[in-house]
Amino acid sequence: MEDLLTSGYSLKGIILHSYAEVPHYLQGNPFIIKGYRNTLSASQCIQSLLVWSNESINVWTHIIGFLIFLLLAVYDNAVTIPELQGSWTDHIIYTVYLSCFQFCMLCSAGYHLFCCHSEAACKRWLGLDIAGISIGLLGCYFPAVYYAFYCFQYWRNVHLVIVCTLMMLTIIVQLHRRFLTARWATQRLMLYISAVAYGVGPVVHWIYLNGGFQAPIIQKFVPMVCVMYVLGILALLFYATKFPERCFPGKLDYIGSSHQWWHIIVVIAFLWWHHCGLQFTEYRYSTACSQTWHAASL
Repeated sequence: MEDLLTSGYSLKGIILHSYAEVPHYLQGNPFIIKGYRNTLSASQCIQSLLVWSNESINVWTHIIGFLIFLLLAVYDNAVTIPELQGSWTDHIIYTVYLSCFQFCMLCSAGYHLFCCHSEAACKRWLGLDIAGISIGLLGCYFPAVYYAFYCFQYWRNVHLVIVCTLMMLTIIVQLHRRFLTARWATQRLMLYISAVAYGVGPVVHWIYLNGGFQAPIIQKFVPMVCVMYVLGILALLFYATKFPERCFPGKLDYIGSSHQWWHIIVVIAFLWWHHCGLQFTEYRYSTACSQTWHAASL
Protein backbone atom coordinates (compact mmCIF):
# COMPACT_ATOMS: atom_id res chain seq x y z
CA MET A 1 0.00 0.00 0.00
CA GLU A 2 2.79 2.41 0.86
CA ASP A 3 4.27 1.98 -2.62
CA LEU A 4 0.98 3.03 -4.16
CA LEU A 5 0.85 6.23 -2.09
CA THR A 6 4.12 7.72 -3.23
CA SER A 7 4.85 10.60 -5.56
CA GLY A 8 3.74 9.97 -9.11
CA TYR A 9 1.12 7.29 -8.41
CA SER A 10 -1.90 7.78 -10.68
CA LEU A 11 -5.49 6.69 -10.21
CA LYS A 12 -8.39 7.96 -12.33
CA GLY A 13 -5.80 10.20 -13.99
CA ILE A 14 -5.03 11.85 -10.64
CA ILE A 15 -1.37 11.90 -9.68
CA LEU A 16 -0.27 12.24 -6.06
CA HIS A 17 2.76 14.41 -5.38
CA SER A 18 5.26 15.05 -2.62
CA TYR A 19 5.46 18.25 -0.57
CA ALA A 20 8.43 19.50 -2.62
CA GLU A 21 6.52 19.07 -5.89
CA VAL A 22 3.42 21.14 -5.10
CA PRO A 23 3.07 24.95 -5.33
CA HIS A 24 3.46 27.17 -2.27
CA TYR A 25 -0.27 27.57 -1.63
CA LEU A 26 -0.54 23.82 -0.94
CA GLN A 27 2.52 23.77 1.33
CA GLY A 28 0.71 24.55 4.55
CA ASN A 29 2.25 21.77 6.60
CA PRO A 30 5.90 20.77 6.01
CA PHE A 31 5.46 17.68 8.19
CA ILE A 32 3.02 16.13 5.68
CA ILE A 33 5.39 14.80 3.02
CA LYS A 34 3.31 12.73 0.56
CA GLY A 35 -0.16 12.35 -0.92
CA TYR A 36 -0.78 15.81 -2.39
CA ARG A 37 -3.15 16.42 -5.31
CA ASN A 38 -2.18 19.28 -7.59
CA THR A 39 -3.77 21.39 -10.36
CA LEU A 40 -6.88 19.27 -10.90
CA SER A 41 -9.95 20.30 -12.86
CA ALA A 42 -13.20 20.71 -10.92
CA SER A 43 -14.42 17.31 -12.12
CA GLN A 44 -11.12 15.68 -11.12
CA CYS A 45 -11.40 17.26 -7.67
CA ILE A 46 -14.78 15.58 -7.29
CA GLN A 47 -13.38 12.29 -8.61
CA SER A 48 -10.59 12.54 -6.04
CA LEU A 49 -13.21 11.78 -3.38
CA LEU A 50 -12.47 8.16 -4.30
CA VAL A 51 -8.68 8.60 -4.32
CA TRP A 52 -6.81 7.96 -1.06
CA SER A 53 -4.83 11.19 -0.53
CA ASN A 54 -3.65 13.17 2.45
CA GLU A 55 -6.94 15.13 2.29
CA SER A 56 -9.29 12.13 2.18
CA ILE A 57 -10.05 11.99 5.91
CA ASN A 58 -10.34 15.79 6.09
CA VAL A 59 -12.95 15.76 3.33
CA TRP A 60 -14.96 12.73 4.41
CA THR A 61 -15.14 13.53 8.13
CA HIS A 62 -16.96 16.77 7.36
CA ILE A 63 -19.11 15.41 4.53
CA ILE A 64 -20.33 12.83 7.02
CA GLY A 65 -20.61 15.57 9.65
CA PHE A 66 -22.80 17.63 7.31
CA LEU A 67 -25.12 14.67 6.70
CA ILE A 68 -25.36 13.98 10.45
CA PHE A 69 -26.39 17.55 11.29
CA LEU A 70 -28.78 17.69 8.34
CA LEU A 71 -30.52 14.55 9.59
CA LEU A 72 -30.56 15.91 13.16
CA ALA A 73 -32.16 19.15 11.95
CA VAL A 74 -34.89 17.23 10.16
CA TYR A 75 -35.46 14.86 13.08
CA ASP A 76 -35.50 17.58 15.75
CA ASN A 77 -37.98 19.71 13.82
CA ALA A 78 -40.20 16.76 12.88
CA VAL A 79 -40.03 14.70 16.06
CA THR A 80 -38.10 16.10 19.05
CA ILE A 81 -39.62 19.58 19.32
CA PRO A 82 -43.22 18.42 18.68
CA GLU A 83 -42.81 15.73 21.36
CA LEU A 84 -41.75 18.45 23.81
CA GLN A 85 -44.67 20.60 22.61
CA GLY A 86 -42.17 23.28 21.72
CA SER A 87 -42.92 26.64 20.18
CA TRP A 88 -42.04 28.08 16.78
CA THR A 89 -39.09 29.80 18.49
CA ASP A 90 -37.64 26.40 19.37
CA HIS A 91 -37.88 25.42 15.71
CA ILE A 92 -36.02 28.61 14.73
CA ILE A 93 -33.26 28.14 17.33
CA TYR A 94 -32.65 24.51 16.37
CA THR A 95 -32.77 25.26 12.64
CA VAL A 96 -30.38 28.21 12.93
CA TYR A 97 -27.71 26.54 15.03
CA LEU A 98 -27.80 23.22 13.18
CA SER A 99 -27.63 25.16 9.90
CA CYS A 100 -24.52 26.89 11.25
CA PHE A 101 -22.99 23.47 11.91
CA GLN A 102 -23.92 22.28 8.41
CA PHE A 103 -22.44 25.41 6.83
CA CYS A 104 -19.22 24.82 8.75
CA MET A 105 -19.04 21.19 7.60
CA LEU A 106 -19.78 21.99 3.94
CA CYS A 107 -17.28 24.85 3.71
CA SER A 108 -14.57 22.75 5.31
CA ALA A 109 -15.18 19.73 3.08
CA GLY A 110 -15.32 22.01 0.03
CA TYR A 111 -12.01 23.64 0.85
CA HIS A 112 -10.16 20.37 1.35
CA LEU A 113 -11.71 18.95 -1.81
CA PHE A 114 -11.12 21.89 -4.17
CA CYS A 115 -7.96 23.51 -2.72
CA CYS A 116 -5.88 21.65 -5.32
CA HIS A 117 -7.76 23.16 -8.28
CA SER A 118 -5.81 26.42 -8.50
CA GLU A 119 -4.40 29.14 -6.27
CA ALA A 120 -7.45 31.34 -6.84
CA ALA A 121 -9.83 28.50 -5.97
CA CYS A 122 -7.73 27.62 -2.93
CA LYS A 123 -7.98 31.18 -1.59
CA ARG A 124 -11.72 31.42 -2.24
CA TRP A 125 -12.43 28.12 -0.52
CA LEU A 126 -10.06 28.96 2.34
CA GLY A 127 -12.08 32.11 2.94
CA LEU A 128 -15.27 30.06 3.05
CA ASP A 129 -13.63 27.48 5.31
CA ILE A 130 -12.59 30.11 7.83
CA ALA A 131 -16.01 31.77 7.65
CA GLY A 132 -17.60 28.36 8.22
CA ILE A 133 -15.50 27.69 11.32
CA SER A 134 -16.39 31.09 12.77
CA ILE A 135 -20.11 30.70 12.03
CA GLY A 136 -20.08 27.16 13.42
CA LEU A 137 -18.51 28.37 16.67
CA LEU A 138 -20.83 31.34 17.02
CA GLY A 139 -23.79 29.12 16.12
CA CYS A 140 -23.15 27.24 19.37
CA TYR A 141 -24.23 30.33 21.29
CA PHE A 142 -27.80 30.45 19.94
CA PRO A 143 -29.21 27.46 21.88
CA ALA A 144 -26.94 28.17 24.85
CA VAL A 145 -28.07 31.78 25.25
CA TYR A 146 -31.72 31.13 24.43
CA TYR A 147 -32.22 28.30 26.92
CA ALA A 148 -29.77 29.42 29.62
CA PHE A 149 -31.41 32.86 29.83
CA TYR A 150 -34.90 31.51 29.14
CA CYS A 151 -36.21 32.92 32.43
CA PHE A 152 -34.37 36.24 32.02
CA GLN A 153 -35.84 37.51 28.78
CA TYR A 154 -34.16 40.93 28.84
CA TRP A 155 -30.68 39.44 29.21
CA ARG A 156 -31.51 36.69 26.77
CA ASN A 157 -32.28 39.29 24.10
CA VAL A 158 -29.16 41.31 24.96
CA HIS A 159 -26.88 38.29 24.58
CA LEU A 160 -28.59 37.15 21.36
CA VAL A 161 -28.02 40.62 19.87
CA ILE A 162 -24.35 40.45 20.91
CA VAL A 163 -23.96 37.01 19.28
CA CYS A 164 -25.56 38.21 16.04
CA THR A 165 -23.33 41.30 16.07
CA LEU A 166 -20.21 39.18 16.62
CA MET A 167 -21.20 36.94 13.73
CA MET A 168 -21.61 39.94 11.41
CA LEU A 169 -18.30 41.48 12.54
CA THR A 170 -16.53 38.16 12.01
CA ILE A 171 -17.77 37.95 8.44
CA ILE A 172 -16.81 41.59 7.77
CA VAL A 173 -13.27 41.08 9.13
CA GLN A 174 -12.83 38.09 6.86
CA LEU A 175 -13.53 40.27 3.83
CA HIS A 176 -10.28 42.16 4.47
CA ARG A 177 -7.90 41.62 1.55
CA ARG A 178 -5.03 40.58 3.84
CA PHE A 179 -7.04 38.19 5.96
CA LEU A 180 -6.01 35.09 4.01
CA THR A 181 -2.32 35.97 3.73
CA ALA A 182 0.38 34.07 5.63
CA ARG A 183 1.12 37.19 7.71
CA TRP A 184 -2.39 37.05 9.13
CA ALA A 185 -2.15 33.41 10.25
CA THR A 186 -1.91 34.53 13.89
CA GLN A 187 -4.88 36.86 13.48
CA ARG A 188 -6.94 34.03 12.02
CA LEU A 189 -6.09 31.81 14.99
CA MET A 190 -6.94 34.65 17.37
CA LEU A 191 -10.33 34.97 15.67
CA TYR A 192 -11.11 31.35 16.54
CA ILE A 193 -9.85 31.81 20.09
CA SER A 194 -11.94 34.98 20.52
CA ALA A 195 -15.06 33.24 19.24
CA VAL A 196 -14.54 30.48 21.82
CA ALA A 197 -13.44 32.78 24.67
CA TYR A 198 -16.46 35.08 24.30
CA GLY A 199 -18.65 32.38 25.83
CA VAL A 200 -17.03 32.81 29.25
CA GLY A 201 -18.88 36.11 29.74
CA PRO A 202 -22.42 34.78 29.30
CA VAL A 203 -21.60 31.70 31.40
CA VAL A 204 -20.39 33.84 34.34
CA HIS A 205 -23.44 36.09 33.97
CA TRP A 206 -25.77 33.07 33.86
CA ILE A 207 -24.21 31.61 37.02
CA TYR A 208 -24.63 34.97 38.81
CA LEU A 209 -28.28 35.36 37.77
CA ASN A 210 -29.09 31.88 39.04
CA GLY A 211 -27.57 32.48 42.47
CA GLY A 212 -24.14 30.90 42.11
CA PHE A 213 -22.73 27.41 41.88
CA GLN A 214 -25.11 25.96 44.49
CA ALA A 215 -28.11 26.34 42.16
CA PRO A 216 -29.31 22.96 40.78
CA ILE A 217 -29.42 24.24 37.20
CA ILE A 218 -25.79 25.38 37.46
CA GLN A 219 -24.63 22.09 38.96
CA LYS A 220 -26.40 20.21 36.16
CA PHE A 221 -25.18 22.18 33.16
CA VAL A 222 -21.82 23.80 34.03
CA PRO A 223 -19.99 20.44 33.74
CA MET A 224 -21.48 20.07 30.25
CA VAL A 225 -20.17 23.51 29.30
CA CYS A 226 -16.73 22.57 30.69
CA VAL A 227 -16.63 19.46 28.49
CA MET A 228 -17.35 21.64 25.46
CA TYR A 229 -14.48 23.99 26.35
CA VAL A 230 -12.11 21.07 26.88
CA LEU A 231 -12.99 19.79 23.40
CA GLY A 232 -12.55 23.26 21.90
CA ILE A 233 -9.16 23.79 23.54
CA LEU A 234 -8.01 20.32 22.50
CA ALA A 235 -9.02 20.97 18.89
CA LEU A 236 -7.20 24.32 18.86
CA LEU A 237 -4.06 22.72 20.30
CA PHE A 238 -3.96 20.18 17.47
CA TYR A 239 -4.63 22.96 14.94
CA ALA A 240 -1.95 25.31 16.25
CA THR A 241 0.86 22.88 17.11
CA LYS A 242 0.68 20.47 14.15
CA PHE A 243 1.15 17.65 16.63
CA PRO A 244 1.71 14.69 16.24
CA GLU A 245 3.12 14.86 12.69
CA ARG A 246 5.81 17.36 13.68
CA CYS A 247 7.26 14.54 15.81
CA PHE A 248 6.94 11.98 12.99
CA PRO A 249 7.40 13.82 9.65
CA GLY A 250 6.12 11.73 6.74
CA LYS A 251 4.70 8.99 8.97
CA LEU A 252 1.19 10.42 9.41
CA ASP A 253 0.57 11.78 5.92
CA TYR A 254 -2.66 9.85 5.40
CA ILE A 255 -3.94 8.91 8.84
CA GLY A 256 -3.43 10.55 12.24
CA SER A 257 -2.28 14.09 11.40
CA SER A 258 -3.27 17.11 13.48
CA HIS A 259 -5.75 18.55 11.02
CA GLN A 260 -7.61 15.25 10.89
CA TRP A 261 -7.86 15.26 14.67
CA TRP A 262 -9.07 18.88 14.48
CA HIS A 263 -11.85 17.78 12.10
CA ILE A 264 -12.91 14.80 14.19
CA ILE A 265 -12.95 16.76 17.45
CA VAL A 266 -15.00 19.57 15.87
CA VAL A 267 -17.67 17.05 14.82
CA ILE A 268 -17.62 15.47 18.30
CA ALA A 269 -17.87 18.91 19.94
CA PHE A 270 -20.86 19.91 17.80
CA LEU A 271 -22.57 16.58 18.54
CA TRP A 272 -21.92 17.06 22.25
CA TRP A 273 -23.39 20.56 22.09
CA HIS A 274 -26.47 19.22 20.32
CA HIS A 275 -26.86 16.70 23.15
CA CYS A 276 -26.50 19.53 25.71
CA GLY A 277 -29.08 21.59 23.80
CA LEU A 278 -31.58 18.73 24.00
CA GLN A 279 -30.95 18.38 27.74
CA PHE A 280 -31.42 22.11 28.26
CA THR A 281 -34.61 22.17 26.17
CA GLU A 282 -36.10 19.27 28.14
CA TYR A 283 -35.12 20.97 31.41
CA ARG A 284 -36.81 24.21 30.42
CA TYR A 285 -40.05 22.46 29.51
CA SER A 286 -40.05 20.36 32.68
CA THR A 287 -38.96 23.06 35.15
CA ALA A 288 -40.91 26.29 35.58
CA CYS A 289 -39.00 29.54 35.89
CA SER A 290 -40.54 30.05 39.33
CA GLN A 291 -38.84 26.82 40.48
CA THR A 292 -35.49 28.02 39.13
CA TRP A 293 -35.80 31.34 40.93
CA HIS A 294 -36.90 29.64 44.16
CA ALA A 295 -33.92 27.28 44.06
CA ALA A 296 -31.57 30.21 43.38
CA SER A 297 -32.90 32.15 46.39
CA LEU A 298 -32.36 29.30 48.87
